[in-house]
Amino acid sequence: MTRSLYEQDILLWVEETVSKLKAKDFENLDLENLIEEVESLGISQRKELLSRLTTLIEHLLKRIYIPMPDNYRAWENTIREQRRQLRFILGDAPSLKSIWLTSFDRAWQVSLQDVRDEYSQINFPDRWPFSQELEAMLNDRFWEEN
Repeated sequence: MTRSLYEQDILLWVEETVSKLKAKDFENLDLENLIEEVESLGISQRKELLSRLTTLIEHLLKRIYIPMPDNYRAWENTIREQRRQLRFILGDAPSLKSIWLTSFDRAWQVSLQDVRDEYSQINFPDRWPFSQELEAMLNDRFWEEN
């Protein structure tokens, strides 16, 4: 059985697909795989948002609740980096803002479980006690409020 170009060399497949699109050669497009790739792009961006937000929340929880000053700088660096990456993602795909609060809720559950597993002696809150809004999560220094 002969494998398709998509299965043999995805980069070459992408280059050929782009060439066909630019040439408006729609009849010779591999539509099935093109649709799959476009769908996966959207899924990938949502996963990236969720992953970055989960890491952000985990490190915010650590910085706010864990009394380990030797780690504060590293946690704050991670917080800054995740916020930077979230700004990039949201800049490239502003429609992700519409799922921010839903994503926050999912990320919160995962983050809370992870930090509770890692730091079982710390009493983390069951609910995020600060603003969940996008601007607050990307800018506020919550540890200074606590």
